[in-house]
Amino acid sequence: MRRYSQILERLRDVGLRPTSQRLALAKLLFDGEDRHVTADMLHGEAMENHVRVSLATVYNTLHQFTEAGMLREIVVDSGRSFFDSNTSEHQHFFHQGTRQLEDISGTGLTLKEMPSPPEGTEITSIDIVIRVD
Repeated sequence: MRRYSQILERLRDVGLRPTSQRLALAKLLFDGEDRHVTADMLHGEAMENHVRVSLATVYNTLHQFTEAGMLREIVVDSGRSFFDSNTSEHQHFFHQGTRQLEDISGTGLTLKEMPSPPEGTEITSIDIVIRVD
């Protein structure tokens, strides 16, 4: 479990002002195991924990945390993104029936060939989402 002071320090380290809403959402996100959440899921958790925050603020905060490198956004389909508190390089299974995202453990996924990026660009990351039923 991360203590309040660790979460406060983490926000300051990435250059985010530790507002009460950011602190409350960060505590929900980072106080425990790595996890995958949608904005709606986090908003629901905030309401259950008596954190008064709008859904728009939840979206904005998730995107701020992502830009600061605290989260990784995983787009599973049009209009549906998960935010992953595990920012290391790894891939995912998306369970279409339950709408759950799951980490692919280990290094069992190998790309045989990489396409050449367009001139003047470089590949910075690869996100693979394998859909399962």
